[in-house]
Amino acid sequence: MTIRSLGLMSGTSVDGIDAAIADITGTECDLQVELIDAATYPYPEALRKQILAVCAGEAISMAQFAELDEAIAREFAQAALTLLGDRRKADLIGSHGQTVYHRPPTADAPLGYSLQLGRGAAIARLTGIPTVSNFRAADIAAGGQGAPLVPKVDFCLLTHPQQTRCVQNIGGIGNVTYLPPRHPQGGSDGEKIPTPASAIAATQLPRAWDTGPGNALLDLAVQHLSQGQLAYDADGAWASTGKPCEALVQQWLSHPFFQEPPPKSTGRELFGKAYLQQCLADAEALQLTDADILATIAELTVAAIARSYRDFLPQPPDEVLLCGGGSRNGYLRRRLQLRLSESFAAPVAVLTTSAVGLNADFKEAIAFAVLAYWRYQGIPGNLPHCTGAKVPMLLGEIHRWMG
Repeated sequence: MTIRSLGLMSGTSVDGIDAAIADITGTECDLQVELIDAATYPYPEALRKQILAVCAGEAISMAQFAELDEAIAREFAQAALTLLGDRRKADLIGSHGQTVYHRPPTADAPLGYSLQLGRGAAIARLTGIPTVSNFRAADIAAGGQGAPLVPKVDFCLLTHPQQTRCVQNIGGIGNVTYLPPRHPQGGSDGEKIPTPASAIAATQLPRAWDTGPGNALLDLAVQHLSQGQLAYDADGAWASTGKPCEALVQQWLSHPFFQEPPPKSTGRELFGKAYLQQCLADAEALQLTDADILATIAELTVAAIARSYRDFLPQPPDEVLLCGGGSRNGYLRRRLQLRLSESFAAPVAVLTTSAVGLNADFKEAIAFAVLAYWRYQGIPGNLPHCTGAKVPMLLGEIHRWMG
């Protein structure tokens, strides 16, 4: 039976709501996803500024908090309705919501915390479509990081029979899913059947973690250096005119987060405005130009990715598949290719997920369409060895409007 699921996603960059409609069949290793349509809907500028202010720690009243939650839900619902139009319907919606706070587990607070606004009950009410939301809570309740949540989707849709792949999302924060080859098993009649996710040998497990800052830190730097005239550096054009300061990159890579082994996750709480101010102070002490500062911050993003691969992967990848906004940044992509080749002393193919059949711009929205589908099917959506959870969990809360 085919289920039409609509995924909604807004990431750490807070640059808009990605919406994707997909027809989904199968369960796990036989999962089939056909993208029907997708689009990005920018936030109204006033709402975006309010979200970013709250992410940066600005205090608001509970009444203002409730209003913000409702405003985000309305934008998500409108994105869904606009994409559907008058001629299409969806069976369900999977909404990630807008993360405004993420605190991974620590020794002092072993149960993490993650808050996404844009409540699913309001989206279900406004659209009339059953909505699954609050996906991270169940993994956190099971002792996990609550992130990254897409590795099981990556495993089911992007694993190659022979090649080792890394699926590298460069959104506001970078995260990777490592996919060892999935060798088919022989069925009783000799037919080749895929290995189910529940039967993967420990040595062949996918792995996943946040690699560090992605576009969010770069965007903050661009906005600061352009005095608010630019929101981001299109295609890395400005950064490409500068020269990365390698000594500064290595200094920044000494941050404890980069040494911490997976599972691990992070967000603007660590790599946000306060971190940028320290980066700017370090750069100004070395009298770097604005272009050099951007080139150096971009280099931190790709150097963190390459170092985490070198330190935490069991073997080098044959391919790196990029997705997210950073996959469209030609400068970042070239620098990552160079860093990976240097780290492994051999060329590493850097492509996008679009090159292997999964739209790179909307992969995260597609993933939450799948996670909602799995929740409806009663299929766990997390991979405990990737998030640190004790057990597989059904992810998300189901909201129905009965009006």
